[in-house]
Amino acid sequence: MRLLDELFVNLNRWFAGVLSRFLPGWAVNLIIMLIVALILVLLGVVVVLVQNYVERKIVGRMQDRLGPNRVGPLGLLQPFADVIKLLIKEDIMPRLAHRWVFNLAPMLIVPPAFLALAVIPFGRGMQGTDLNIGFLYIIAVTSTATIAIFMAGWGSRNKYALLGAMRAVAQIISYEVPQVLSAVGVLILSESLSMVRIVEAQDTWWFVLLQPMAFLIFLIAGVAEINRTPFDLPEAESELIAGYHTEYSGLKFAMFYLAEYLGPFLVAAIGTTLFLGGWRGPILPSWLWFLIKTYVLVFVLIWLRATLPRLRVDQLMNLAWKFLVPLALLNLVGAGVAASLTQGAGQWVTLLVFTAVNLVVLGGAFALGRLWVPLRTAEKATAAAWAPTGSEGG
Repeated sequence: MRLLDELFVNLNRWFAGVLSRFLPGWAVNLIIMLIVALILVLLGVVVVLVQNYVERKIVGRMQDRLGPNRVGPLGLLQPFADVIKLLIKEDIMPRLAHRWVFNLAPMLIVPPAFLALAVIPFGRGMQGTDLNIGFLYIIAVTSTATIAIFMAGWGSRNKYALLGAMRAVAQIISYEVPQVLSAVGVLILSESLSMVRIVEAQDTWWFVLLQPMAFLIFLIAGVAEINRTPFDLPEAESELIAGYHTEYSGLKFAMFYLAEYLGPFLVAAIGTTLFLGGWRGPILPSWLWFLIKTYVLVFVLIWLRATLPRLRVDQLMNLAWKFLVPLALLNLVGAGVAASLTQGAGQWVTLLVFTAVNLVVLGGAFALGRLWVPLRTAEKATAAAWAPTGSEGG
């Protein structure tokens, strides 16, 4: 089993050894870096193809449909048919669109997702690079997607695209706050920003056991960050046609499609690394454990999409600023207190202290929920007072 666990690492070492016989060290490092980058890009493309098929099949079953079943056996070739369709579609640009902004947006939407994959440890020793600020790097590069989304809406010169872009920007910025705050507790426990060190710090307990509330906050905020149901307001078909990418077709639309389907895998992979022990697990190869945990979370995201209705805009923003942000701050304070109390303590004492703190945080979550009720009642009363009556019409 150790041979399977270190299969890709050993292949990398063997190939580097072969190259070192003919090339200087800097050339070997450059070639290895380019090959790793190419593998990560190919991995992203394969992930999108697989997830496209699996998600449509699972959602079909949940909604009493068959899903893809025409192209190839069991519809397995449907994703490839979709790729061909997108590649041969005509590239159309609105006459009034801003040419440079419109064309640049699809080029900028994909790189952040691929760049984030570079620091994720897919197995023991299987990461593109081990940055000592890996988590900060992920937050930084993924945040740039907001610029591309706004460029797509603004450059289209379409009111529906612009509304979708403005919704997306507001939503992403709002939910980044609780998402980052939820992860700070993990950074306190691991005492590092390196994604590799975070996995290594979970040798005793997975952080989901010590920080369950942080895991739920991270998952909810992650779903909102990638505009998935029930937070898919930027692409609400009944209101905005397709949101910020309404005017895009062909290969340009395929770029948005690629980024959108990489999102769930990326959120699940980061969640697995931060909270579920990453590649840690018994018997099976480390990279297989990582994929199993990641796709369990991907299944949860698909399940949410097939089950929950779309929120309203006010509900979306209220959930972020009035519930998740205060709860994430409370959880962060609790994590700091528990970490300071358990310095040098045994593993079971640590678990008991964090469990007690998590119960307090859970009580805070219920208190925030009860506080929401009078606030919502006051908002409704204000809205009703300002609403026009039937007698004022005509």
